[in-house]
Amino acid sequence: MRLRPYLHYVSNTKSLEELWSAHCEKMAEYGFDRLLYGFTRYRTDTSLGDPEDFTILTNHDPEYTSVFLGEGLYFHAPMTRWALANEGAGSWRLVGEMFDCRELTPHEQKVVAFNLKMKVTAGYTISFKSVSARSKGAIALTAKPGMSQDAVDAIWQEHGRDIHLMNNVAHLKILTLPYSGPNRALTPRQLEALEWVGDGKTTQDIAMLMGLTTATVEKHLRLAREALSVETTAQAVLKAAMVNQMFVLEA
Repeated sequence: MRLRPYLHYVSNTKSLEELWSAHCEKMAEYGFDRLLYGFTRYRTDTSLGDPEDFTILTNHDPEYTSVFLGEGLYFHAPMTRWALANEGAGSWRLVGEMFDCRELTPHEQKVVAFNLKMKVTAGYTISFKSVSARSKGAIALTAKPGMSQDAVDAIWQEHGRDIHLMNNVAHLKILTLPYSGPNRALTPRQLEALEWVGDGKTTQDIAMLMGLTTATVEKHLRLAREALSVETTAQAVLKAAMVNQMFVLEA
């Protein structure tokens, strides 16, 4: 798929699964066969927020993600440090330069050693522009095993502008699509009840509108709060809207 047809296709996708499949396939054409996309709305000076609140998309092997994500190595990755301080595209050659200059912390050295073991050694990271100091999105494009950083940099020299553009468009589209995350999907009834709450309706109003008992409405709202890991129904409404599960605007 050429650049313009790809951009048209991605711009019109209706689900993250459809978009991510197409994006992984397209990036593989340039030699990037493993991708890791992450976005948070809860960044602070000392944290990226609760990992359960991240938007994470990847086609890495579970053997890699169970450690890199599951054990929190991502927070100490040198290119994560770079992405938090910069916007744009960064060559992983930076990691080698930091190593040579003895700028890597012990935690970062541990990440580099793990990546070497898993053949995650050459690639590029794109840090997306943020509209809020609390939000940050980035994608790591890992080159095929055996590819050198020199070869990757040569590909970027020729096609980097197009690759960067495609990732920017994919990122912007991802922000408009529903994302449930692990075990976070809401049922249609839970969503409907939350939407009525967002419209200012009381539990009694919602029961009448949905043709249910108040006890059943309260059950739907409780399960929605549990699925979204929040304490109040107001928080559930806000969180469901932020991850595009309700009140979705067409992009």
